[in-house]
Amino acid sequence: MRRIRLFLEMIKFEHTIFALPFAYLGMVLAACGWPTWHQFVWITVAMAAARTLAMSVNRVADRHFDALNPRTARRALPRGLLTPAQVWGAAVISLVVFLLAAWQLNGFVLRLAPLAVIALVGYSYTKRFTWLSHWILGATDGAAAAGAWAAVRASLSDPIPWLLWAAVTVWIAGFDLIYACQDVEFDREMGLKAVPARFGVAMALRWARACHVLTVTLLAAVGWAAGLGWVYWMGLLIVAVLLIYEHSLVSPNDLSRVDVAFFNVNGYISITTFLATLIAVLARA
Repeated sequence: MRRIRLFLEMIKFEHTIFALPFAYLGMVLAACGWPTWHQFVWITVAMAAARTLAMSVNRVADRHFDALNPRTARRALPRGLLTPAQVWGAAVISLVVFLLAAWQLNGFVLRLAPLAVIALVGYSYTKRFTWLSHWILGATDGAAAAGAWAAVRASLSDPIPWLLWAAVTVWIAGFDLIYACQDVEFDREMGLKAVPARFGVAMALRWARACHVLTVTLLAAVGWAAGLGWVYWMGLLIVAVLLIYEHSLVSPNDLSRVDVAFFNVNGYISITTFLATLIAVLARA
């Protein structure tokens, strides 16, 4: 039990809250209401397994960098509280559970699952060769919204899942740009690729703002394409205000409140978007 607690703390399992509401958003829009409980349960299982797989691989892949970085040196792997073999074992179990969930949903999702696995495993290595890693991370997480749509419809022919995917991609890329500002000097020293290390903190924060303006624009396109009512638009207004607040917390000269911007505000954004969408869809039905 102690190792399980250490593992869940290491992968920040509670941060599934960032992506799960957007997966549910795709699910609700695809179902034009609440889906079957079978779909809901297996979408949830797939999401939790996918994130656990991705974070397990990430922690093993970055363990040597984490040991050298003062911000991450207290993680379980650098401290020897867990072994790479144990974390790889958890990754394999997560992979099996993810594929099982895809099989339980429908054949279309199962056929797409290998592509999802490549992204979930591969994104952790992208920082070694491209500063576009922020958007690759965003696209990997954003696939959850499109995947949940596919789990209900067994198709991606509608523009809505693609708009959702794009919205989540730039949303997550935006706050990952902010978060990466903490490691500028370390990334430069280690030769790791990131926008703050390549172009500076001020430029990274400007790009993050641009990403979040695009996030609101794409979510507005989702609302228009889905024909959602005033509750959705009120929720989107709240999201815009939260994003403005998030950016007010950080500046090139003061990154002391990055954790508040990253963890708290983004959790509120994802939950607000999902609840506003759910209410709007149920009201329309």
